[in-house]
Amino acid sequence: MSPRLAEQHYDSFVQRHLRRNILALGADFALYMVGLAFASQATILPAFAASLGASNVVIGAIPAVTTLGWLLPSLFVAGHTEALPRKLPFMLRYTVWERAPYLVLALVAFAAADRAPAASLAVVLLVLLVTTGVSGALMPAWMDIVGHAVPVTLRGRFFAVSSTVSSLGGLAASFGTAWILAVLPGPSGFGACFLGASAFMALSYAALLFTLEPPALAPAPPGVSLADYLRRIPALLRADANMSWFIAARSCAIVGGMATGFFTVYALRAFAVPAWQVGVFTTMLLAGQLAGNLTFGWLADRTGHRLVLAVGALAMVGANVAALCTPSARLFGIAFALDGVYDSAMLVSGVTILLEMSPSIEQRPTYVGLGRTAVAPVAFGAPLIAGLLVDAAGFSLVFALAGLFAALGFGLMIARVRDPVRAAR
Repeated sequence: MSPRLAEQHYDSFVQRHLRRNILALGADFALYMVGLAFASQATILPAFAASLGASNVVIGAIPAVTTLGWLLPSLFVAGHTEALPRKLPFMLRYTVWERAPYLVLALVAFAAADRAPAASLAVVLLVLLVTTGVSGALMPAWMDIVGHAVPVTLRGRFFAVSSTVSSLGGLAASFGTAWILAVLPGPSGFGACFLGASAFMALSYAALLFTLEPPALAPAPPGVSLADYLRRIPALLRADANMSWFIAARSCAIVGGMATGFFTVYALRAFAVPAWQVGVFTTMLLAGQLAGNLTFGWLADRTGHRLVLAVGALAMVGANVAALCTPSARLFGIAFALDGVYDSAMLVSGVTILLEMSPSIEQRPTYVGLGRTAVAPVAFGAPLIAGLLVDAAGFSLVFALAGLFAALGFGLMIARVRDPVRAAR
């Protein structure tokens, strides 16, 4: 088939199955995110760890391990992903391993937490590394499927609407977690939350099964060894200064978020709030996400994803300032709401912009993988350093430093990063 006929066949397939794929991929994304609300790394998991007697360093390890798993493996699997003629079978085969581990968390909470809290903490961190590691490895493939199935002019609204649905579902989940933790004392309440996460992960997988992957426009490039593939990356960064500045800006914004894992712990200790208040904080977090989703999809499709990411970094500045200055538990919800706005910006544009930064369709898995893996060491180390700083100097210093780095991330995104779509026009 000639390239012109292949492109016509591709466009026809995308348009013919657009509604089905948007619904299937959107439901997969939304249900997955609702599942994560039942096991939120910002609220539920730190509170569960604190109930097991975790130190500040261990609590800081929760977002560190989670983020490391989500980000680090992407580049190492991107070369293999590029060489696959179809990505969906690869996704369906391995995504089970990012969903099933939430059942293990439930089992730990029900059966082991009271008897062996230290061992339970170790299992929790291991399970988090497994589920997020598989998720990070599969992200280039999933985003490539989205990139083929959803036209560029719809991607911002696709992620915004999907995130809005997930935020509404997450709000309901937050009310549910607040009720569960109020009714079921101790680890059993957290176990019930993790069962809720498992149920929505299973529904998400069922939605993914309905996706129809568009045909490839060109044959997949031949596979290369991992060593040869990784040797190409330094040259790519030297040739693409915009990508290098983007990674720098994202790294600063990630450091700006290093304190979010301590928001819940600080509120529990500073204001002596009951455990069910964690559900209220989750509500505020998801309310911020909802507000961001209602704005950012429209903004991204009209002005580009760079501006969305800049606004997200600015929201993280506000979250840290609110955590630093808020005098009561009721007002402390502002910090979670602004954290939710930041999360929304990342959901709508954090990975989507990488599809557009790629100079070719074939290189999209590489750009997705590079944009995630390059910031993984920062994302892993920042929360751990934050935990050490909390022990050494208190929460206020960590909130202040995080706010400064978020401001730097905002400045770099505005001053040094060019929006790839607008620059191409």
